[in-house]
Amino acid sequence: MLSHLLPTLQCLLLSLLLLVCCNKAAGSLGEGRKIWQQPKPEPIIQDQSFLHDTFPSGFLWGSGTSAFQTEGSWDQDGKGASIWDHFTHSSVSGNLATETANVASDSYTRWEEDVEALEYLGVRSYSFSLSWPRLFPDGNASGRPNTAVVEHYSCLIERLVEKQIEPIVTLHHWDLPQVLQERYGGWKNDTLVGLFDDYAAFCFHTFGSRVRYWLTMHNPYLVAAQGYGTGVHAPGETGGPAGSLIAAHNLIKAHAKAWHTYNTHFRRDQKGMVSIVLGSHWVEPQKGQATAANVELCQQSTEAVLGWFANPIFGDGDYPVSLKNKHGSLLPAFTPKEKVWVQKTADFFALSFGPNNLRLGRNLVHYGQSVTPDLRRILGWIKLEYGDPRVLVAEGGWFSEASVGREDTVAIYLMKRFINQVLQAIRFDGVRVFGYSVWSLVDGFEWNYGYTIRRGLFYIDFSQLNRTRTPKTTAQYYRRVIADNGFPRDEASRELKGHFPCEFHWGIADSTLQVHFYPFSPQFTDPHLYSWNLTGDGSLRPVPGVKLSTNRVQCTDYLAIRGHLRLFASTGASHYRFALNWSLILPQGDRSNVNTEVLRYYRCVLSELKKLDLEAVVILYYPTHRAPHLGLPGPLHASGGWLNYSTVEAFQEYVALCYRELGSWVRYWITVNEPNRLVDVYSSEREKHQAAHNLLLAHAKAWRLYEREHSSQQGAMVSLALHADWAEPANPFLESHRAAADRFILFELGRFLDPLLGPRYEEKQSKGDYPQEMKEYLEERAQVTGLPGYPLPSFTETEREELRGALSFIALNHFTTRLVSPFPHTQSNFQQKQPPDHGCLTLSDPTWPSSNLGQALVPWGLRKILRWVTERYGGALPVIITASGIDDQAPVEDKLRQHYLRSYLQEALKARHLDGVNLQGFYMWKLQDRHATQFGLFTSTHHQSKAKASLAVYREIINQGGFPVDNITQTCRLSGLQQPCPACAWLFKNKAMLVFGGCLLITAIMLAALVIFVFITRNQRRSRGRGVSRMSRRRRRERVPVCRCPPVVKS
Repeated sequence: MLSHLLPTLQCLLLSLLLLVCCNKAAGSLGEGRKIWQQPKPEPIIQDQSFLHDTFPSGFLWGSGTSAFQTEGSWDQDGKGASIWDHFTHSSVSGNLATETANVASDSYTRWEEDVEALEYLGVRSYSFSLSWPRLFPDGNASGRPNTAVVEHYSCLIERLVEKQIEPIVTLHHWDLPQVLQERYGGWKNDTLVGLFDDYAAFCFHTFGSRVRYWLTMHNPYLVAAQGYGTGVHAPGETGGPAGSLIAAHNLIKAHAKAWHTYNTHFRRDQKGMVSIVLGSHWVEPQKGQATAANVELCQQSTEAVLGWFANPIFGDGDYPVSLKNKHGSLLPAFTPKEKVWVQKTADFFALSFGPNNLRLGRNLVHYGQSVTPDLRRILGWIKLEYGDPRVLVAEGGWFSEASVGREDTVAIYLMKRFINQVLQAIRFDGVRVFGYSVWSLVDGFEWNYGYTIRRGLFYIDFSQLNRTRTPKTTAQYYRRVIADNGFPRDEASRELKGHFPCEFHWGIADSTLQVHFYPFSPQFTDPHLYSWNLTGDGSLRPVPGVKLSTNRVQCTDYLAIRGHLRLFASTGASHYRFALNWSLILPQGDRSNVNTEVLRYYRCVLSELKKLDLEAVVILYYPTHRAPHLGLPGPLHASGGWLNYSTVEAFQEYVALCYRELGSWVRYWITVNEPNRLVDVYSSEREKHQAAHNLLLAHAKAWRLYEREHSSQQGAMVSLALHADWAEPANPFLESHRAAADRFILFELGRFLDPLLGPRYEEKQSKGDYPQEMKEYLEERAQVTGLPGYPLPSFTETEREELRGALSFIALNHFTTRLVSPFPHTQSNFQQKQPPDHGCLTLSDPTWPSSNLGQALVPWGLRKILRWVTERYGGALPVIITASGIDDQAPVEDKLRQHYLRSYLQEALKARHLDGVNLQGFYMWKLQDRHATQFGLFTSTHHQSKAKASLAVYREIINQGGFPVDNITQTCRLSGLQQPCPACAWLFKNKAMLVFGGCLLITAIMLAALVIFVFITRNQRRSRGRGVSRMSRRRRRERVPVCRCPPVVKS
C-alpha cells in the first residue's frame, strides 16, 4: 500500500516545492511591463541623454571573439568539422558558397597577437569560446581529447591570467560538431543534452582552476530560430516553429545540466560562476503610444526572444504564457521536476545585444511595434522581470561595412551610446551591471554575412596572409573610455557664476516683420456720418448725402503694432531684431515705385519702440532661401539675382532709402542675414562662389555708404549676420577629420569675414581677400577632380580697399554643432554626386539631445565658435549672437527650450569671462510661433499668444544679468552706464504700498479742504447778514429818501 502511495506523495511534495519556487520567482514575472507604462526619462533632465560619470570601481571592461569566426585553421591539429564548416563549404548556405572561415582571422596560430591587442586596449577581461569539434572531433567528450588543442587553450588562458586579464570562457558558440548533426540531428535530439554535459564537465575539469566565469552557450535563440527554423544559420534546417521549439528546449536542458554539473562537482574547489548568454532586441510602443494593447505586444515581443530562454532559467522554470498561447501543443513542456531543475541555473545574467538580434527583431518578432537599439531599456526590463540579477553585457556593439576599413567613425558613436546607456542603467535605474564586453576584438567571419561587414576593434586585411591586427579608431576610443573608466565630467562643463555687462544686449530675433495696414478704428477708413435709431430699430445708419473727411492713421492707431510691441516688451528684452521686406518697399527693385505706406508702417514700429525705450536691430535683406524670388524684388531675381552685379547696385539704392527714411530710429543695421546659407540654394559651385562674391560687395558698399553719409549724424553700427554653427571633427583620432572641420568653418565664416577683417596675423595690405587656406584647397581639389579652371572670383584692388574694415561688429546666428568628415575626393565620386564646395560631410552624435526637427542641443559649441572668431580676428570688435534658439513641440512647458536657454547662456558667459571674448549680446530666436508650435517664446495668435515657460527663464536671466552667486537682480541693466539708485530700487519694491498711501493722503487732503471750505462759507454768510441789518437801522435814523421806480405801462 505504501509502495503505491510513495510516488503520489513524492509528486505532491514536488508540486508544493514547485509552487513555492514559482511564487517566489513569479513575484517579478510580468513586472517588465512597467518599463513601457512609466514615462520615458526626459533626455534633457539630469543627463538622461548622455551621462557624464564613471563606472563602479572594478568594472569588468572586456572584449570578445568566438572560435569559428576568428580561429581559422579549420582542418589543422586534428580538428573535426563543425556544422558551420559544412554550412559554408556546401550549397546549403546559398550566397555564402564562396566565403568560408577556413583561415578567417587566423587566431588559432596568432593568439599572442590577440593578447597584445587586449593589452593595447587595457581591458580586464577577454571572452572567447572553446571549439567543441577542435577538442573532440567526434563530439564525444568521454573519449580522448585532442591534446594539441588542450595545450593551445591552456597557453591562452595562462597568458591571460599572467597579463591580469580575466578569461570568460564560452563552451559552445554555435560550432556544433558536424558528426553530431549527422548522427543525431543536432539540437533536435535530446541525446545532445548528455553529450554537452560530458563536454562541459571535461572543460570544467581541465581549465576550471584558472577560469572564474563560464558561459555554457552563446545566444541559443539564434541557434534555434535561425539554425533549425528559418535555415539562415547552420545547420540550415527549415523546420519552422516546430524545429525551433524542440531545439530550444534541448538547449535549455543542456545548459541546466551543465550548470548542475559545475554546481555539484566543481564550484566548491574552483569558486567560479556559470551562466548562459541570452540575446535580445528591444521594442517601443508604436508611435510612442503606450496603450495597454501596445504595452502587451511589447511584452510579448520581448518574451518571444529573451523570455523564451530567460523565463525557464531566471523565472519560474517554465515558458512565458504568451509563448504557450501562441504555439500551443507545438511547444514542448517541462515536467514539474524539470521546472524545478531548470529554474535558477545561472549565477548572473549574461546579455547579448547587437545587430544579429535587432535585425531579426525587425523582421520576425516586433509584433507591430518599433524596434530600437536601447540597451538601457532592456537592462531595466531584465531587472524588473527577473528580480534584479547581476548582469554582464557579454556582447555589445554594432557593425560597419567592410569598405569602411580602419576609419570606423559611425561605430564610435554607436559604441559611445551603448556604453553610456549601460552607465545610465547603473546610475539611474540601479541595474547591477558588473561588466561590458565590446564585440568583437578583431574582424572575423560574420556568419551569414561573411566578410561583407566588420565588427572588430582591430582591422584585418583578409587578402594578406599575415593577418596583421591594426587598431581601428573605435579601438582608440574604447581604450580612452577604459582609461577614464567611463565619461568623467570635465572642468569646462561646470557651471560658472557671474554677470554679463550692464550694456549687454538682451534681445529677441525675428524674421521679416509682417506689415498690417489696417488700423483698429473705422474713423480712418469710413467717411460716413451715422445716426442712431433713425428708423426706430435701435441701429446705427449712415446719414444720406453726408460724407466727412477721414483722419490720417497715427502710429498708435495700428492695433498690430501695439499688440506686437506690447508682447515684446513683456519679455524684459532690450533689443528687438527684425527684417524689412525689400520686395515690399521697392516692388520693382528700384526707386521708380516706392511704397511709402510700407515705409511709414516701419517708421511707426521704430518710433513706438523708441517710446518704450527699446532698441531696434534692423535687417535690410532677409533671404527666404526658397523660390520664387529668394526675398528679392521680382525683377531683380528675374535678371539673375545675386549672380548679376546689377543686384549689388540695386541694393545700394535700397539701403540708401532705408538709411534716410528710417535711420533716425536705428542704432544697429544688418545688411544681409546669413549670406552663407543663401549661397547653398545655387546648384553649381561656380554660382555659389559668384553669389557669395556679390553679396560681400553689396555689404561693403552699403557699409561705406553709411560711413560717408549717415554715420556722423545717426551714429549707428552696420554689420552682416552669418550662420555660425560649430564644426567638430567627426573622428577625433583622424587628422583628415580635424582638417575638414577647420575647412568647414573657414568656408562658413572665413569666406565672408576674412575679406572684411582679415586674420589678425596678416599684414593690412594682404587683407580684403578670401582665406588663403580656402584658395589653396579649391585649387588642389580642382586638380584632383579634373575640374577646369579656378572657381573663386577675384577682387579688384578698389574692391579690396572697399572691403577692408567694412564691419562695425561681428553678428553670428548660432544654433547647433555639427560633426564633420571629409568627402572622398576622387573623380568618380565627383561625377556621381557633386560635393559641397568645402568638401565636407556632416552628421550628428546620437548621444546629443535633439529637437523634433533634428537640431542637436550642444551648448559648448557656442563657446567654441566664439573662441574661434576671437582667435582669428582679435577682440577689438564686439561680437553679438543675433539669433539662437531651438524648436520645442511642447505648447507651454517647453523644457527643451528652457534647458537650451540656460545651457547656451552659460557657455556665452564662459566665453566672455574665461576666454576673453568681447561678447556684447544674445538674441533669442524667436518672439512668437507663426502657426505650429516651434521656436516661439509665445504661442501663435491662433492659441491666444500664451507665454511659454521658457519666457520666465529668459526673463529671470535678464533680470539677474546672468548667473549671479546668490540670484541677486542686476540693478544696472536698464540704466546703462548710470550708477544704481538705491532709493529708486526701494521705491520700485514698495510701489504698491506707496500708491495706496498716496491715495489715502490725497483723500485726507480733499476732506480737510472740504471742511475748511464749509467753515469759511458759513462764516461769510453770518457776517454778511449782520452787515445788512446795521445798514437798514442807520438809514432809518438818517431819514434818507428812498427812490421808487415808476410803474411799467403796457402798451
